Amino acid sequence: MTDTSNLDTLEAEVRSQIDGATDEAALDAVRVSALGKKGSVSLMMRELGRMSPEERQVMGPALNGLKNRLNDALEARKADLEARALDAALASETVDITLPVRPEPQGSLHPITQVMEELAVIFADMGFEVAEGPDVEDDFHNFTALNFPPGHPARDTQDTFFMQPDENGERKVLRTHTSPVQIRTMLKGKTPIRIIVPGRVYRCDWDQTHTPMFHQVEGLVIDREANMGHLKGTLLDFIAAFFETDQVEARFRPHHFPFTEPSAEMDVRYERVGDAVKVGSGDKWMEILGCGMVHPNVIRNCGLDPDEFQGFAWGMGVDRLAMLKYGAPDLRDFFNSDKRWLNHYGFTPLLQANLATGLS
Repeated sequence: MTDTSNLDTLEAEVRSQIDGATDEAALDAVRVSALGKKGSVSLMMRELGRMSPEERQVMGPALNGLKNRLNDALEARKADLEARALDAALASETVDITLPVRPEPQGSLHPITQVMEELAVIFADMGFEVAEGPDVEDDFHNFTALNFPPGHPARDTQDTFFMQPDENGERKVLRTHTSPVQIRTMLKGKTPIRIIVPGRVYRCDWDQTHTPMFHQVEGLVIDREANMGHLKGTLLDFIAAFFETDQVEARFRPHHFPFTEPSAEMDVRYERVGDAVKVGSGDKWMEILGCGMVHPNVIRNCGLDPDEFQGFAWGMGVDRLAMLKYGAPDLRDFFNSDKRWLNHYGFTPLLQANLATGLS
């Protein structure tokens, strides 16, 4: 039994089978027949227990060496077969890289955000800066400084969201307009002032054209020579740019606002074309914003001398502007988070509003 020539013969046979295996399944069959539980090499190793110590000393290392060499040959052949299979697949299979990729869901700008961008672009071209302030205000900035007398309807809890009184008994309020930012800007005492103030505002309303939270943009100019003619020219230029028309016919009707004197509401001539509003033609008039010269009391409340400084201001609803320009029939839809509505009215964020290529 110490003759190892039969091991050489067995190794040659198994190696021949390994080299002749054409795929991994055939190769695995060779492995099982030689090194499996009942394989030829495994059965020979079982005989080691019946041999004398002298025979085991010769056959043990010989069988282990044979097993290791066959394992190495099997692994090498397996790697070769895998490489050949990959080469064949690459040669027979192609990928058309000219095909478009699968569409991915994309977000869009909400119409309110889009209109905010449009407003900023238009007024920036006129030299206005964007100013911002807190949504929660105190009585002075939201009412008193703006010439709202005690008992004014805007101070009623049916119209305004008031907070619980603090330790000093003062009740903060969710701002009812963005005008408090005008007050904060004037209190800084840096003139001249030329700002627009977009942002959220809050009032107790809920119907087709009113929501408890909505958006306003207000404008303020304070210097020594501002007048109603400047106000009218600014607003006419804005309407023409926003509605993208060269024809704007407007009228200013006397009105009353506590913070302006004289005050006016601005109407524009329009007609309906489908669901959209076409400004500049037609035979109907539509009120679009309120405006006027800043009241002397407001200027005085902000530490400026009304005999030296004067200015004009206006305010309009951003949501209403979006409804008019893009044909949305119900204001409440702006806040319902309906993806179908957003897909219909939304704007791609890659197309930024600008005066060169068009706002919308």
